Amino acid sequence: MREGAKTKLARAMRKAPTSAEAKLWARLRRRQVVNCRFRRQHPVGPFVADFACVERKVIVEVDGATHSTEAEWAHDLKRTEFLEAEGWKVVRASNAEVYENLEGVLEGIRLALVER
Repeated sequence: MREGAKTKLARAMRKAPTSAEAKLWARLRRRQVVNCRFRRQHPVGPFVADFACVERKVIVEVDGATHSTEAEWAHDLKRTEFLEAEGWKVVRASNAEVYENLEGVLEGIRLALVER
């Protein structure tokens, strides 16, 4: 995907977050976690990360129903491998985890940020 098209896609995605993304964003924004700044729908290489802390190189991905088949898992694995090869730490949480255990998700994010 061309850089301009990817940026346009990221902007559109910021305007229409999933409910799980919106819930998590309310807790990530304004440096609420370890005083780190996150960006929403941040382009990284050929991908757009749900949330990215550029200063610590931590990406948070929220996996919804579109991440449930073997093909989608394989795609997510390739995506994670690419991002990690670029020096990013990837933290994944399912929609269910965000809804049912938000504090646990935030703790996983805190740990990733602190270790970086």
